[in-house]
Amino acid sequence: MNTTVLKIVLDTNILIAIIGRKSPFRWIFDQIIAGQLILCVSNEILLEYQEILERKTSQEVADNLIHFLTIHPFVVKTDIFYQFHLISEDEDDNKFVDCAIAANAVCLVSNDKHFKVLKTIKFPKVNLLTLPEFVQEFKDGLT
Repeated sequence: MNTTVLKIVLDTNILIAIIGRKSPFRWIFDQIIAGQLILCVSNEILLEYQEILERKTSQEVADNLIHFLTIHPFVVKTDIFYQFHLISEDEDDNKFVDCAIAANAVCLVSNDKHFKVLKTIKFPKVNLLTLPEFVQEFKDGLT
C-alpha cells in the first residue's frame, strides 16, 4: 500500500484528459478524490480551468468541477508569492510552473510543448512529466 501522498500540478489539458468517466486516465482523478494524490492549484489555475471547461463542456459542468476543486480536502490552494518567468514562449503557462515550485510538487504534468524548456533549467528545478510519463512512473504505485 502506498503511504506517500504525492503533490502534483496539472496543466489544463491534463485535467480535461482525466475527468471523463470513460477516460483511460480517469484513475488519476480517482486518486485525487481518494486522497492518494494532492492536486495543487492557485487562483489563476482555477480561473483557467473554469474558462476552458466552460468552452469544452458547459457552464454547469465547469461550475460543478470548480466547486468540487475548491472544497475537496485533497486539492490544495497554493498562494504564489514569486513569479519565476521560466517559460517565455507562452507566459500564461508560468502559472502552473510557479504553483509547482510554491507547492513543492513532485511534478507538473503537461503535454504542452512550451513546458519542455523546464527540462533544461537547473534552478528552480521543476519535474516536468507528460501524461504518458506520469502514467509510466506512478500508475503501479497508486492503483
